[in-house]
Amino acid sequence: MTRYRCRTLITMKGEPITDAAFVIDGERFLEVGPAAEILRNPAGPVQDLGEVVVLPGLVNAHCHLDYTLMRGAILPSHNFSQWVSRINSLKRVFSDDDYLRAHQEGLDELRRFGTTTVLDIAAIPQILPRRPNPVLRSYTFLELIDVRPRPWEDLYAFGSWCIFEPGQANGKLNGSGLSPHAPYTASPELYRLARLGRTQLGLPTTTHVAESEEEFRMFSTGEGPLFDFLKKLGRPMTDCGWTSPLQHLLRNGLVCPDAILVHLNYLDGEDFAVLSWPEWRGLTVVHCPKSHRFLHHGPFPLERLQAAGLNVALGTDSLASNDRLDLFAEMRMVRRGHPDLTAAQALRMATVNGARALRREHELGCIAPGFLADAIAVPCAEKLDCPYEVVLQNRCAVEWMLVNGRVLPVS
Repeated sequence: MTRYRCRTLITMKGEPITDAAFVIDGERFLEVGPAAEILRNPAGPVQDLGEVVVLPGLVNAHCHLDYTLMRGAILPSHNFSQWVSRINSLKRVFSDDDYLRAHQEGLDELRRFGTTTVLDIAAIPQILPRRPNPVLRSYTFLELIDVRPRPWEDLYAFGSWCIFEPGQANGKLNGSGLSPHAPYTASPELYRLARLGRTQLGLPTTTHVAESEEEFRMFSTGEGPLFDFLKKLGRPMTDCGWTSPLQHLLRNGLVCPDAILVHLNYLDGEDFAVLSWPEWRGLTVVHCPKSHRFLHHGPFPLERLQAAGLNVALGTDSLASNDRLDLFAEMRMVRRGHPDLTAAQALRMATVNGARALRREHELGCIAPGFLADAIAVPCAEKLDCPYEVVLQNRCAVEWMLVNGRVLPVS
C-alpha cells in the first residue's frame, strides 16, 4: 500500500477535501478522505505531494492520434468538404512509420496535459500490431468506412483483427471498440455490423454524426457541397433528401442505445424530440470545443442536450482541427461558449462523463475506494478560493500522474 497527502483533493464524489489523503492498494484506491482521518494510524511512510490539487485523471472521449503530425497543416475553414479532402490528401503522404510516430507523440502530449484515458479512433489499422503497450488507459476504436472501400490487403486485415482480441479485464490499460466513421461514409450495413459487434462481442461503438451544416443539408434536403462531393465518388445517395443525419441513424436502429455520438452540432426540433425518447437516454454526446471553433460551426446545443438527459463528455478531436491535445483548454473553451456552466460541471464533462461513455463510471472518473487509481496533480496558488477554477486555469504540464496505481515518471 502507498499513502499520499495533498493540499486539496477533488474526488468528483462530493465537495473538495482540504488537507487530504488517499491510500493506493495495487491498482485501486483503498481509502480517501481528510488526512487527519486517513493517516491517523502510523502504518508506514506518507508521500506528501505538497501544494497541489489532486483530481481524477482526465478522460478524452474523442481523439485521432493517427493525425498528430497534421498540426498546423490545415487552415481553419468554413468549408467542411474541403477540410475533409485536405485530410485525405495528407493521409496519403505519411508512411506507416510516420503514423507510428504520430501515435506516440500524441500519447505523450495527452500525458503532458493530464489525460489518463483516451478514446482513440484508429484509421490506419496496419500499425496496430506495431504499437507498444500503452502507459495511458487507451481505448482503440477501429474506423470503418465503405464509401470508397480500400483494396483488400492482408496487412490491413491483420491489423484490424487486433480489435477483436478478447476484451480487457479490470485494470488492464487497453480496450477496443468499433467506429463507423459517419453516416455519409459508412453504409447502413456497416453500422449494423458494428451494432452486432456491440451486442455479441461487447465492443463499444462511436461515430461522428451531424458534425457540419453540409452533412445536415446532404441528408435533410439532398443537396450541398458534401452531397456533390460524395456523389462524384460514387456513393449511393438514395438515403438523402428525407431526414436529418441523426434521425437516419436512430430511426433505422443503426446505433446501440449506449453508443457514443461525436459532435451533434446541427440538430433540428425533430432531432431533439427523438432524443427525448426513453430508449436513447443512454447515449453519450462528445463535444470537441476547439475543433468546433476551428471549423466555424454554429452554437453547440449543450443546454438542450443536457435537458434531454443525455451524457455530454469532452474530447480534443485531432490536430487536423486543433493546435494541441489539451483537455484543460477544452474545458475553458466550453465555458467560454456556455457562461452558465460552472467549473465543476466542465470538469465533470472531462472525467465522470467520459467514464460513463465507456460504461466504466463505477471505476473511472472519480477518486473513491474501489475505483481504479488514475489521478493527476496541478499546482495551486497561495489563495485557493475554488479548486475547480484552479484546475481549469492550469496551463502547466502535469508533473505528477498516477495510472492504474503506478506513478508515471516525468517525461
